[in-house]
Amino acid sequence: MLELAAPEAVLVFTGLVVLAVDLLALRGVELRFRLFVAAMIAFVGCTAAMGWMLVLPEQAATFNGMWEVSPATQFIKVALLALTIFTVLLSVDTDFTPHVGEYFALILLAAVGMMFLVSSVDILMIFVSLELTSLCLYILTAFSKRKPQSAEAALKYFLFGSMSAAFTLFGLSMLYGLSNATNLGQIAQAVEGPSLDPLLVVAIVMTVIGLGFKVAAVPFHLWAPDTYQGAPAPSAAFIASGSKVAGFFIFARVMMLGFKGAEGSAAWQAYLPGWVPVLAVLAAASMFLGNLAAIVQSSVRRLLAYSAIAHSGYMFLGILPHGQQGMVALVYYVITYGLATLGAFGVLSIVERQTGGDRLSDFAGFGRRAPAVSMCMAIFLLSLAGVPPLAGFMGKFLVFASALNEARGGLGLLWLVAVALLLTAVSFYYYLKVLKQIFIVKAEGETGTTPTPVVSQVVIILLALLVVVLGCAPNLLIGPLLSAIQSAGA
Repeated sequence: MLELAAPEAVLVFTGLVVLAVDLLALRGVELRFRLFVAAMIAFVGCTAAMGWMLVLPEQAATFNGMWEVSPATQFIKVALLALTIFTVLLSVDTDFTPHVGEYFALILLAAVGMMFLVSSVDILMIFVSLELTSLCLYILTAFSKRKPQSAEAALKYFLFGSMSAAFTLFGLSMLYGLSNATNLGQIAQAVEGPSLDPLLVVAIVMTVIGLGFKVAAVPFHLWAPDTYQGAPAPSAAFIASGSKVAGFFIFARVMMLGFKGAEGSAAWQAYLPGWVPVLAVLAAASMFLGNLAAIVQSSVRRLLAYSAIAHSGYMFLGILPHGQQGMVALVYYVITYGLATLGAFGVLSIVERQTGGDRLSDFAGFGRRAPAVSMCMAIFLLSLAGVPPLAGFMGKFLVFASALNEARGGLGLLWLVAVALLLTAVSFYYYLKVLKQIFIVKAEGETGTTPTPVVSQVVIILLALLVVVLGCAPNLLIGPLLSAIQSAGA
C-alpha cells in the first residue's frame, strides 16, 4: 500500500537528510557552500522520486480509495518535481537566510503536500493536503528575517489562508452532509439530480471561495501582491509556479468530478445555474482586475503578482468546458506558465542583488549589464504575454479553443474568449514596459557587463530554452499529456 506513496516518502526522507546534514555538519561552514550542498541533496531526492514513479503501477488506489495513482497524476507530479528542482537550484545564489536546512526541508515538504493534493480523490485528503502545502508556504514567505515586508506578507497570507480554509471546510462538510460520502465520485452520484438543491449551491459557492483563494482568483486575490513582494524571490517563484499547478489541477478535479451533473452553463443567452457560471464570472473578474492593475505597478514583483491573477482568469477557461480537451489545455497552460514565471523570478532575483530593489527603474540598462539573462527575461515576459512561437501563445490558444468548442451550435463562451483576447492585448503594455527598461533605458553610471551567478544563469537559460521548445514543438508536452488524461479518463 505504501509503495504508491514511495515518491512522497523519498522527498520527506530527503528533507530530513538536508536538515540533519546542515545542522550537524555544516553550521560553521560558508553560507554559499551550505546552500550548494543542500540544493544538491534536494536535487538528488527529487530525481530519485521521479525515478521511483517509473516502477509504480500505471493505475492504482490506496487508503480505501482516498488516494489514487494514474498516468495523469504521475504526469503532474513529475512537473511539480521539475519545478521544485529549478527552485532549489535558483536558491543556491541567494543569501536571505542562514537557516539553510530548514528552508530546503520546507520546500521539499511543500512539494510533498502538492503531490498528495494531486493524488487526492477524497475531500478529507484534499483538505489535509491543502493545509500541509499552505503551512509550508506561509513559513517560506516569512523566511527573510532581514526584510520586514517578509513577515508582514506572511502574516497576511496566513490570515487570508486561515479564512479560506474555514470556507473550504464549511463547503466540504456541507457536501458530506448532502451525500454521506467523502469520495468525489460518490458525492457526484449522490447530489446529481434534475435541479440544484439550495444547500448544494451553498456548498459550491463555499468550495469555490476556498479554492479560489489558493489560485489567487478575484476577489480572493488580496494576499497575492503583498506575498509576491515580501517573500524571498525563490519562495515567491515556488508559490507562483508549483502551487498554481497543483491548485488548478485539484480545482478542476473537484469541479469536474465532485460536482459532476451540477455544471450549469455560462453560454451566451443559454444561462443555466451551476458551477460553470460561477467560474466564468471569476475568470472575467480576474482577467479585468489583474491586467488593469498590473498596468500601474512600478514594482516588478507586484506586476508579476497582478499578472498571476490575470493568468488565473485565463486558466479558468480550461476548466469551464469540463472535458478532456479543456483539461489538456489547462495542464499545458499551468506548466508552461510555471516555467516562465519561475524564470522571471530568477532574473528578478539577480536584478535585486545588483541594485537592491525591484522597481522598474532598477531594470534600466540591465540588457547591457547581463545580455544573456536579459534575453531570457524577454522570452519569459513575451511568453506570458502570449507571443508566438513561445509556449505562452500555445497555452492561450489551447484554452481559448477549448472554451470555443463548448459552443455546441450557439455562441457559447465566445463572450468570455472575446474578453480574454481584449485583455491579452492590454497585457502587452505592462510586459513591454519592463522590456523597455531592460533594453532601451540607460542606467546612470553604466559600466558595461556585470558578472552574474553561474548556477542561476544556467537554470534561467534552461528555463528559457524549455519555454521556446515547448512553444515551437507543443506536442512534446501535449502528446504524453493527452495520452495520460485519456488513460485516466480524467
